[in-house]
Amino acid sequence: MPPPGVPGWQEAATQWLLDQCPSDFRAYDAWRRHPVALAWVATWHVDAQLGAMRESYRRIRVDLADELPPRAVPQVMEHLSAEGLRLRATARAVRLVHEAMRGKTFVPRL
Repeated sequence: MPPPGVPGWQEAATQWLLDQCPSDFRAYDAWRRHPVALAWVATWHVDAQLGAMRESYRRIRVDLADELPPRAVPQVMEHLSAEGLRLRATARAVRLVHEAMRGKTFVPRL
């Protein structure tokens, strides 16, 4: 995605934000007309996904231990952990895009 301020960055950011949301979001034209609203709702959506991964990680041993083979629970926990890490990074990126769309400027750190 191009950095904020570069021509076309909001269009590229809008496409990326739509990739972070359910595919049905592409059917709503308001998201493209009001990308700051899309960024706002994307933060809620990704945060909710992250919450679901955390809750799933906490509950898998209780909810599925009797239904899965013994080796499956640690494997599923590993996948949930990996997805949680991915979602944490995505949540941070979505928040940064939202801030940029709201006009916040960022200064590179040395």
